Amino acid sequence: MTDTTVSTARSIAFCCPDLNASDIERVLEALRAGALGGNGRITHRVQQRLSQLTGASHVLLTTSCSHALELAMLVLDIGPGDEVIMPSFAFVSAATAVVRQGARPVFAEIDAATFNLDPEDVARRLNARTRAILPVHYAGQGCRMDALMTLAATHGIWVVEDAAQGIGASYAGQPLGTIGHIGCYSFHVTKNIIAGEGGAFLTNDPSIARRAEIIREKGTNRTSFLRGEVDKYTWVDVGSSFVPSDLLAALLDAQLDRLEAITRRRVALWRRYHAGLADLEAAGQIVRPGLDPKAQINGHIYALRVDPDRRDALLTALRQRGIEATFHFVPLHSSPYGCQKLGYRPGDLPITEQVAASLIRLPLHSQMDEADVDYVVEQLRQVLKG
Repeated sequence: MTDTTVSTARSIAFCCPDLNASDIERVLEALRAGALGGNGRITHRVQQRLSQLTGASHVLLTTSCSHALELAMLVLDIGPGDEVIMPSFAFVSAATAVVRQGARPVFAEIDAATFNLDPEDVARRLNARTRAILPVHYAGQGCRMDALMTLAATHGIWVVEDAAQGIGASYAGQPLGTIGHIGCYSFHVTKNIIAGEGGAFLTNDPSIARRAEIIREKGTNRTSFLRGEVDKYTWVDVGSSFVPSDLLAALLDAQLDRLEAITRRRVALWRRYHAGLADLEAAGQIVRPGLDPKAQINGHIYALRVDPDRRDALLTALRQRGIEATFHFVPLHSSPYGCQKLGYRPGDLPITEQVAASLIRLPLHSQMDEADVDYVVEQLRQVLKG
């Protein structure tokens, strides 16, 4: 399985941005127009497009999804003594957004099939200090938002969706990022559509939106000034600089033109993987990802599970065959910070730890074709026989 003499028939990158001439031209147009700063004409156009696409009443572009999450915590006044329940199987930005406010991330278990936050375990961790639930829509598959929103309504707490991987996906027909009180997108270079770096903050609550635009503009009412609502702008609240350049917005503007096509292509490749790997699951060699019947995926990631004792050797063997497969998150509760600062220990979340130790992500991007998927499936089949 680790034979280094394997001859690779092809090389398949793990991810590859979908870029074409229209993306380059749109950025050049912005340069020629001098659109270099933030919160300009292009930013406003993209925000309007995202609002129309998702149905969110208010959309604010940010410099990253990390900053959108930080903005959410600031807007909701999450602070010392507060707790926010989230999965440990997540990118660190979800937790650092909470920690930066002096609050505590409370890590809950995930579902072993979908890798998404388990509402039943969330319910067990609710207490008087809980201010919010922060679900992460892993791989562009929606969490069980109906159950989470019911919990939130019952206990009077907020829901902030980490929809970093969720553009173009929905749950029960509603776009991810628009179901909770706040949603956060990522347009990082690894996502389905990109701005290189960038994100978005979404909400349907006008009071949340108004405060968010102030905090996003360094704590000033500059946006009100630009709308002609005040004759000068000044410092009115806490804030930071979360506004991206119009250059990045221009790239995202061009990418949005192809969102539907990119999503359709990625979902088709995802489904080809899923069908092609069915026999390996039936033979007990892998576990394919589970699909919630209410979730409409966007094909962001195809992740499967294998025997944890074989996982690293399988990854090595696939890479030797030109396939850039990889693992994913180290659970946050078992990280140095989670253990040393938050008091968690390995073993606290056994399902999360089992998933993290056994998960393999296969290459998936819109530059691949069906033959690439078939090659990956066949090589995995051969490796598992080794």
